[in-house]
Amino acid sequence: MPSYLLLVMEPRGQRQARTAEQGRELQARMRRYGEGLKARGLLKSCDSLRSDEHGVRIRVRDGKRTLTDGPFTEAKEMIGGYFLFDCASREEALALAAACPAVEWASVELREIGPCYE
Repeated sequence: MPSYLLLVMEPRGQRQARTAEQGRELQARMRRYGEGLKARGLLKSCDSLRSDEHGVRIRVRDGKRTLTDGPFTEAKEMIGGYFLFDCASREEALALAAACPAVEWASVELREIGPCYE
């Protein structure tokens, strides 16, 4: 059975525009979505991610490590969370992605797990 990664791509700054109550309600909706996937035996892993202002990008070129602290101003979106699940087909994965509450306020990117060298 194929595995899929659903990435929630949030517009930068959107979280700060919400009240704490609004944020808690949206997170509760996302948690219920994950619980539904788990109850169906599809969910492998899920979590939300802190804002990219807490992130760091790491690059090594010619043996030299470079760190860039967030926020990453060149990015219009940040990865706000993920769901990793199994399902029988791409069509089922698309239906599961479309049912994710985040499609109402963010972009949801769906990627099948597989080799990166095709």
